[in-house]
Order: sequence, then C-alpha cells, then structure tokens
Amino acid sequence: MKNKFHLVLALVMAISLLLGACQPQVVEKTVVVTQEVPVEVEVEVPAEEVEKTVVEFWTTDNEEARVNLYEEIAARYMAENPAVDLRIVPIDEASISQRIATAKAANRLPDIIRMGVERVATFAADGILDEASAMAAIESIGVDDFRTSPLAMVTNPETGYYAAVPFDGWLQAIWYREDMFSDLGLNAPVSWDDIDAACDTLPGEGNLLYAMVLADDPGQNYPHQVFEQVAISNNAWPFDEDGNVSMNTPEMVEALTFYSELIRCAAPGPQYWRGAREMYELDQSGMLFYSTYIMDDLVDGSGTDDGNIQIAVDGLAEKSGFAPSMEGPNGAATYGQLVTLGLTVDSDPVAQDVVQYFMTGENYTDVLALAPMGKIPVLKSAVDGWKDLSPYFANYSDDTLDQIANGYDSMQRWLFRPGYDATQQAVVGDIEGRLLIPQVLSNIILEGSMTPETGAEFLQEQVEILLADRQE
Repeated sequence: MKNKFHLVLALVMAISLLLGACQPQVVEKTVVVTQEVPVEVEVEVPAEEVEKTVVEFWTTDNEEARVNLYEEIAARYMAENPAVDLRIVPIDEASISQRIATAKAANRLPDIIRMGVERVATFAADGILDEASAMAAIESIGVDDFRTSPLAMVTNPETGYYAAVPFDGWLQAIWYREDMFSDLGLNAPVSWDDIDAACDTLPGEGNLLYAMVLADDPGQNYPHQVFEQVAISNNAWPFDEDGNVSMNTPEMVEALTFYSELIRCAAPGPQYWRGAREMYELDQSGMLFYSTYIMDDLVDGSGTDDGNIQIAVDGLAEKSGFAPSMEGPNGAATYGQLVTLGLTVDSDPVAQDVVQYFMTGENYTDVLALAPMGKIPVLKSAVDGWKDLSPYFANYSDDTLDQIANGYDSMQRWLFRPGYDATQQAVVGDIEGRLLIPQVLSNIILEGSMTPETGAEFLQEQVEILLADRQE
C-alpha cells in the first residue's frame, strides 16, 4: 500500500509541475510614449530637361564689337524664350557663297543668313531661301513700315514674293580732299573727265604719294563694287534688252579701259578697302572709293591690330567732300548696298520670330547704332531717330546726311535693272559671288595677262556659261 501511495503522490506532483510550466508568464513592462515631431527636409528635385530649338544665325557683321552686340540681343531673346538656343555665327562676306554651298551639301544650312542683296536671287534660284518665311517675317514686322525701294530690291520677279527681309545698307561714294581740290582748281570727282584730271594732278601735291588707291585685289569683293558703278555710268550691263549676255560690248571695254588706266596714279596692288582707307587717313592719297561706313573713321582713325590709325590731317572729315554719283560718257550711276536677312528652307519657324525681334524697337536701334553711317535704316519708323545715333554726323553737312538717308531711292546695281528675270538676277549674283570682275581687273592691272578687250571676252564666255547652267 505504501508503495502505491508513493507512486500516486509522485504522479500528482509531476502533473502539477507540468501544468505549471504551461501557465503564461506575467512580465511587467514600462511603456515610454514619445511624441513625433515632423522634420522638414529639403530635397532637390532635378528640373525637367526641355529640348531646345536651335536657331543658327550667320552674320557678315563679323567684327568683334558687332558680334558682341548680336550675342547680347540673342541673350535677351533667349531670356524671354528659354526653349530657344540662338547661336550667332560670324562669317566673312567674301566666303559666303562657298560656305553656303558646303552647308547645303552637308544638309546643315543655317536658319538665318545676313548677306548682301546680290546673293538673294542666286540663293533663291538655288532653292536655299524660303520665300514664304520671308513674307511672314516682313508681315510680322509690318509691310507698311518698310521703305519701298528696299522691298522692291528683294522681290522675286517670277513669283512676286519677297525672297529675303531688308535689314540695313549703305551708300558708296568717292570721298575726296575737298580743300585740296579747291586749292588746285579741280572739280569734284564726279565725271570721268574730272576723275582723270584729279588722277593726273594730285600725286606729289603736299604729302600725297597717290591720287587714289585702286581696288584690284582678285580675292576681294571690293573691286566689283567699285567697277560696277563705273560700268553703269557708261551704260554697260551684263544683259541687253533681248536677254543676251553683253559683257563684251564697246561700253564694257571702255569701262574696263578707264578703270584700269587709273593705276597710273594709284598705289601699287593688290589693294582693297583696308589699304584705301588707311592711305587716305594718312594723307597719302587724295581720293577714296568707300561706303558711308568711313564717316567715323575720318574723325577717329580706323582700327588696326595695333590700335587706331593716327589721322595725319587735322579736321579730315570737314575737309572731305562726298561724291556719290558718277557720270560717264553714256550715263550716270549711284552705287549702294542693301543688306538682307535670308531665311533658309531648313529654317525653323522660330527663326521668323528671331528676325522680327532683331528688327523691333530697341534691338534694331542697337544694331543701327553699331555704325549709323553704314547702316541706313530700311524701316520708316527708324529714320527719324537715325541721325541722332552718332555724334560723328555733326562733322558732315546736312546735304551729305540727306543724300545718305535717301540713298535707297537713287541706288543702282546691275542686279536691279528693270526687266531682268529671276534667272538673269541669279547670274548677276553668280558674277559677283565668283569674283569674276576682281579676277579680270587683277589680270589687266597687276598681271598684264589680259587687255580690256580680252578681259571683256573672258567675261562674256564665263557669263554665257553661267547663264547656260542656270537654264538647264
């Protein structure tokens, strides 16, 4: 019995222990409650990238101060239009045809081209310019605000549309030492006879080494500009009334003869506008073929790599006469230049807005103010304030300023002869773009490899080829 009792007791104790082990344990915990305090954290979120429209603006206003101004206007435009990347690309006037041809071949035409009007017909005929874009830009600026003559100069005779946008321009003249002409009893160098008389009289007078500097550098456009006025003053034109090439006419030969014989009193070549300008300022020559751009240089001296030239004549501007018209045996001519903005066929529509921006209000005034004497406004609204843009105008007579301001109305060019069709205008542009006239003048004057007669025959052959190429 005793053993059974002990066995039962052990069993009860074991069960008790087992049940105790299964009871939940009670643990006292201390709970600490904390209050959440929000903390502001600055997180930099990257701005969403905007794909910009690139507008490339090629400009022949390529001097440093002018490029800087164009870039300033471009910066203003981009500040107002952050989705546009407007790039100013300076180019040289003499290389523009080659640059455009290369860009076209690579399908990399710029959007806007600042260029002389002589390029317009050629580029339009080559399918480079977009006339619809030019028309839209002119309309946005205001057709009625443009002066009549510049619009006529950019009109395609076949389509009746504007092929480019008139921008600014200048008038060419013979600047001459009026004081010395008066002392020597010489007439103003307007007629061929009076130019010849000055040519034979001026060298050796005072400090003058030469009567003039004759444009004859074959690689520059300057000789073409000077010769074209001589040619028109003798009624010599690239095409006759029947549309035939007329580069070897007696009038053209006579113009080449007159021009080339002026070398007898001129500085040895090759020469272009830089040498002509410097020798006139240094009192080494008495006549200067130059545009109205020269007006400030005749006061301060033109710039060089080493600074401005020290003018050798006191009051040179006041002592300089201005002869914009030239009278030859068979006519008279006033030569000038219209500068345009061309919109290419590859241009983005934004380029039209850029052109309008450059020709509106303060921006256009700033462009004109770069060189008011060489940037005659094409907008009526800009004419009134134009004479106030430069203190240099005070050095010239009211008559000279009026002739300059109204220069577009009397301006003559081979390009503008009434009756020329678009193809003929394009050929005239080719003549200038390929520097045919400078090459012939150099061959006659410097090389002696041509005479005026053979030079005229060479021009006849070359222009006939250009015409045939255009007619294919």
